[in-house]
Amino acid sequence: MSIEVGSKVQGKVTGITNFGAFVELPDGKTGLVHISEVADNYVKDINDHLKVGDMVEVKVMNVEADGKIGLSIRKAKPQPERPERPERPHRPRRDNQRSNDRNGGQPKENFEQKMARFLKDSDERLASLKRATESKRGGRGARRG
Repeated sequence: MSIEVGSKVQGKVTGITNFGAFVELPDGKTGLVHISEVADNYVKDINDHLKVGDMVEVKVMNVEADGKIGLSIRKAKPQPERPERPERPHRPRRDNQRSNDRNGGQPKENFEQKMARFLKDSDERLASLKRATESKRGGRGARRG
């Protein structure tokens, strides 16, 4: 029996490490189940899920050229079907309703209008910042004594 990617086989856990578990497959080859492929939830300690000698069903994920076999226990389990999302009801758009209304109902600005607004806001902010810093230093031409 050759090991093919995507096939599900029974195997026996032969060793456990901090990064996964080694599983002996029916043809005598050994594959690795990475700790992330043991269960659907987060696995902090693999020993909470597997013991040496356990029989597990695994899915063959990959077979490397050097003979390493990647296995998964969680993908071997039947996956619960995700319910399809119900289709959203179509609402006709009103003429005065905008899909991307960032301007508070104002007509869309072109680039030049946006740039002019940005420069005006920027100049106002710089002027107020300059006034605040000059007052902290004693103002314009303040006498130092």
